Amino acid sequence: MALTDTEVKGSKPAEKSYKLYDREGLFALVKPGGSKLWRFKYAFHGKEKLMALGAYPTLRLAEARERAFAARKMLAAGVDPMTAKKAEKDALQAKSEAEQRKAANSFKHIAEQWHQRWSKGVDADTAAYILRRLEADVYPDIGSLPIEDIKAADIRNLILAIEKRGARDVAQRQHGTISQIFRYAVAHDLAERNPAADFKPSDVLAPRKTQHRAHIDPSELPMLLVAIDNYDAKPVVQYALKLMALLFVRTSELLEATWTEFDLDNARWVITPERMKMDKPHIVPLSRQAIKILRELKTLAGDKKFVFPGMNKQTENKPINCNSLLNALDDIGYKGAMTGHGFRGLARTILAENGFDKAHVELQLSHSNDDKVEAAYNHAQYLPQRTKLMQWWADHLDTIKAKPYLVKASA
Repeated sequence: MALTDTEVKGSKPAEKSYKLYDREGLFALVKPGGSKLWRFKYAFHGKEKLMALGAYPTLRLAEARERAFAARKMLAAGVDPMTAKKAEKDALQAKSEAEQRKAANSFKHIAEQWHQRWSKGVDADTAAYILRRLEADVYPDIGSLPIEDIKAADIRNLILAIEKRGARDVAQRQHGTISQIFRYAVAHDLAERNPAADFKPSDVLAPRKTQHRAHIDPSELPMLLVAIDNYDAKPVVQYALKLMALLFVRTSELLEATWTEFDLDNARWVITPERMKMDKPHIVPLSRQAIKILRELKTLAGDKKFVFPGMNKQTENKPINCNSLLNALDDIGYKGAMTGHGFRGLARTILAENGFDKAHVELQLSHSNDDKVEAAYNHAQYLPQRTKLMQWWADHLDTIKAKPYLVKASA
């Protein structure tokens, strides 16, 4: 008689193994230790064989019968089921090994190797930022691809997709990061070539639109400085406006600054390449006035990461945004007449009018250089001259603010 599931379940171990026969070669082998193993006995080309099907109760009686039936079908077709099972196992093993090799040579795996090596030379915040950007922008598209299979078109499509969501600068920087990863791969014999070098971002991304951001006439600057001094609604925003006037960096460069970028004792602020529009580090010499404000900000910020942290529990681990400055300028009467970026235009005009060398001013504004080789190394150029320039500028703001009505309007 055929077995029942109840009989298999109720069987007890004995001193020696014994068999519970079902039908047509299927039986359960009950071991002394209590395990119950399904076996299928058959003959192939006159040779008796015993095939393992699985263990009870993981494999119930009905499922064991299905496997035995499948084996009998193979026998009827002239196929040895054990040979077929081994071939299937070997194929799965080969597939697994191929997938492992593919994963080991995937863009993501090699990018992680590059990041581990590269990050030893940068601060932790920068390293974490680059990794987040790879995870968000790059890995979903090409992370799983073997690095040698990636074509220039794949990289082009990736950065175009980033640009499409309104993040052109991020698209350009990701092209640069991908190129660095490929250079690492080539240097370590993990890839033959760097497809990112086949084109520049400007070859495929839309040209930058020239933006003429609003700013007041230089003659109105003294009164604006007075208005900022009298703005006491939000201290963090007031300090940001004061530093925008003193340092005339881009708004995002200031508001996203972290304390790790500052060396107040040596009066230096070094903005990392990843946060710069031109992907190069930028040194900002700090005037005495700027250092005083930053020390006050440090007292206000405590142990927070950002120099200008959010102003409530929900946002204190993030920097304030550009709208905070625009809203403050609106509040003090400069709506539509002045922006955070406008301080750059004012500084450029006034410094030029006062005889400062154009090269020093442009470098302090971190404007691009047509000489690409020089541009790669000029972040530390003219530091003595730029240090004097920044101190003169801070002193000039103090002077005109002290006597705002004596500043003549421009012609």
